[in-house]
Amino acid sequence: MLPEIKDRQGWLEDYRKKVTSVEEAVSHIKSYDSIYVHSNAAAPQFLLDAMVKRAQELKTVKIYQLMTLGKADYALKEYKESFQVNSFFIGANIREAVNAGRANYIPVFLSEIPNLFSSGELGVDVCLLQVSPPDAHGFCSYGVSVDCTIAARKKARIVIAEVNKQMPRTLGRAFVHVSRLDHIVETDHPIPELVPARPTDIEKAIGANVASLVEDGATLQLGIGAIPNAVLNNLLDKRNLGVHSEMLSDGIVDLIEAGVITNDAKTVLPGKVVVTFVMGTKRLYDFVDNNPLVEFQTSDYVNDPFVISQNYKMTAINSALQVDVTGQVAADTIGNLLYSGFGGQVDFIRGSAHAKQGKAIIALPSTAKAGKVSRISAMLSPGAGVVTSRADVHYVVTEFGIAQLFGKTLKERARALISIAHPDFKAEIEKQCASYSWY
Repeated sequence: MLPEIKDRQGWLEDYRKKVTSVEEAVSHIKSYDSIYVHSNAAAPQFLLDAMVKRAQELKTVKIYQLMTLGKADYALKEYKESFQVNSFFIGANIREAVNAGRANYIPVFLSEIPNLFSSGELGVDVCLLQVSPPDAHGFCSYGVSVDCTIAARKKARIVIAEVNKQMPRTLGRAFVHVSRLDHIVETDHPIPELVPARPTDIEKAIGANVASLVEDGATLQLGIGAIPNAVLNNLLDKRNLGVHSEMLSDGIVDLIEAGVITNDAKTVLPGKVVVTFVMGTKRLYDFVDNNPLVEFQTSDYVNDPFVISQNYKMTAINSALQVDVTGQVAADTIGNLLYSGFGGQVDFIRGSAHAKQGKAIIALPSTAKAGKVSRISAMLSPGAGVVTSRADVHYVVTEFGIAQLFGKTLKERARALISIAHPDFKAEIEKQCASYSWY
């Protein structure tokens, strides 16, 4: 499968000795092993499918993962005795399993996950990777997802890699030498895509409100979803923006090609788009392939609040599921329902808040369930967890406006947040707040 390549360091013979079938590769997984699965769009689906086919031979294989695109059959009910899923972020493919109690959720900041592995707090027996073909020096790229993978790979007893001919060769701290791989399975298949949702009129209004807070020369972090995409659509009139973000989506490419994102005003790695993973369409994957503009780094660097805070005008834009009138943010739960995860929200909110002229922004629609429920509430729903504390939040944005909370009293916060709630719910929220001693 490898293209014609000049072997400059004598690694090619070693590589060929390690190439094997997918069945033989996953035969090295044993009962009670702890497995780390490469994240997001880099989840090695061929290896995972082959592992699941061995389910009857395996017992209590512990799986550690972040979000993954594609199937997660190991989380199905019929395999609950074979695999125990432990996830740092709840994606759609394991949400039912987590809420049914078959899979576990580990709440943790993305910046701190690598240390869980490097410190030995969480053990790793087998690391499952998906990487690019090696270059002339024998280095494979981790491709579309670096994040926490290097720390897990270094601690693993066995490293099994799916070498995918279509995995982009991304740059930065993004490489592993073939000498560090124990078993190799060669594949040739497209990387899973995440097609951006078309923003609704509400999301467009939120995007416009958030964009009004973005200054020329700002360095941006955006999360995932329709609202960040709507924000990007409203930034074409800005100048000299930069990017330091845990992830990239397709909208970033538009702004780079339009000359809006130049990265020239950045303080940390000026001239570079700094990121730890990407999820989007093939257009995005082609853009990052061998592109020196895009610097991939680990999440303990990209998401380190101290590093983030060194960017001048650092502007973090994140979404939420619910915000109470004091500014507490629920972002990983809907009441008792476990929905997503901490991710990098707190890392970037805190880093941006400490940056010179930085801005920490939470953006969300004013309602949920087709307008039947207010996302701005007098108190969080029973069972809802606080991801971002009230002291961390500076701005909250809905389609109805912007509430600036930093330095405000509880009463001032409540009134500011009620002002951007949906009109249908303002009176009820006011009535509930009237029972509070501080209101």
